[in-house]
Amino acid sequence: MPTATRGYAAQSASSPIAPFSFERRDPRADDVVIDILYCGICHTDIHQARNEWGRSKYPMVPGHEIIGRVAAVGKDVKDFKPGDMVGVGCLVDSCHHCDACEHDLEQFCAEGPVFTYNGTDRQDKTTTYGGYSERIVVSRKFVLRLPKGLDPKAAAPLLCAGITTYSPLRHWKAGKGTKLAVVGLGGLGHMALKFGKAFGADVTLFTRTPGKEPEAKRLGADHVVLSTDAKQMKDAAGRFDLIIDTVPNEHDVHPYLSTLKRDSHYVIVGQLTPLIPPVQPGALITGRKSITGSLIGGVAETQEMLDFCGQHGIVSDIETIAIQDINKAYERMLKSDVRYRFVIDMATLKA
Repeated sequence: MPTATRGYAAQSASSPIAPFSFERRDPRADDVVIDILYCGICHTDIHQARNEWGRSKYPMVPGHEIIGRVAAVGKDVKDFKPGDMVGVGCLVDSCHHCDACEHDLEQFCAEGPVFTYNGTDRQDKTTTYGGYSERIVVSRKFVLRLPKGLDPKAAAPLLCAGITTYSPLRHWKAGKGTKLAVVGLGGLGHMALKFGKAFGADVTLFTRTPGKEPEAKRLGADHVVLSTDAKQMKDAAGRFDLIIDTVPNEHDVHPYLSTLKRDSHYVIVGQLTPLIPPVQPGALITGRKSITGSLIGGVAETQEMLDFCGQHGIVSDIETIAIQDINKAYERMLKSDVRYRFVIDMATLKA
């Protein structure tokens, strides 16, 4: 029988996140039942809860940065057992047979990946509910093992902010000798600095805010460039092999394109709105530069990222909150009033 579950949900684009009771499905043969301990808050949660992308379904239980403990497993599950510490990220299913899925790129599934919330279950066609809840039921293929030694609450944002920045750094082979720049110092940006440093790259932060240098260097930056300073930007011209742009809202990318080397890449991971103003082709043609993008990672790469974090002691900088403070946290996020990620302690759901 389905299990009654407590959580917090948005009932409409304008309603606050509030208590909500719903049913989790009875575990299938390949399912893992997870008691959720912590859930990170991603900016995507706000976009979706407020229907800013125009495809939200209500009621909606957000949350796709989930850390928990296995409570039970289906009869066909051999690789997880009750008591294991595990994670669930942005995906809970895919078609398993398209070219992308066969290459461990489930995030690009040709038939559409099933997202952890606001998605549609492939088997029973119900809407998926996320991690702002006491438990979740997920196919073992999309459950991730948490390395020992990582703080579970600080590891939660790795399941989105972490893999979103790790994946492009791996794909474009950032490492020793790479001149890497990161645009923006927020939930994504601070992870990009940490990973870039761990990969051995020479890391620069672009910021519009003076005084960020001590903080940026603590997180792994070797250099800081104030992007509102014309001289600093001129001095940075033609310097970088790879730029990771983590800014989530509209901004002009042209000033940064001039800092790329020939045959280099500008990777957008934060902004989903159109580029305004339109990109001038000359900024790309005169150097064979490219603007590209990256979206989270597949299951195998996300596990690789977690294992890398375990080896290097990398977690997110977080502030833990009670679930009852979720709406305040949303407002603070919109004001960039968090360093650098909120994580919900789901034990407070019982308060």
